[in-house]
Amino acid sequence: MGLYHGKQGTGVSVEAKVKTGAITTLNVTQTGDGKLKLISSEGQSTNGPIMKIGNTQTPVKFRDHPDVYMTRWFAEVPTHHCAMSIGHNASQFQKVAELMKLHHVSL
Repeated sequence: MGLYHGKQGTGVSVEAKVKTGAITTLNVTQTGDGKLKLISSEGQSTNGPIMKIGNTQTPVKFRDHPDVYMTRWFAEVPTHHCAMSIGHNASQFQKVAELMKLHHVSL
């Protein structure tokens, strides 16, 4: 077995992608004063290739050009990992943020 990004083997826990269609990403990060903040982005999962590096990956297209999207995303100070849900769910994440009294940014 090869070693992929610190993990051995193959399969769903090593390399996978979400089915094509509407998706929403969700990051949990923090504000400058240490409070939790949610960052969500709605996009489309595409049928593109995935890199063979051992991480779960899904090629995604967002509404903005990649340069514009990444600039906006990095300005929100995201963490290294994010979650991905099937469907456009930013409005639901906004409601969760309101209930939890968290700041939410939808890109």
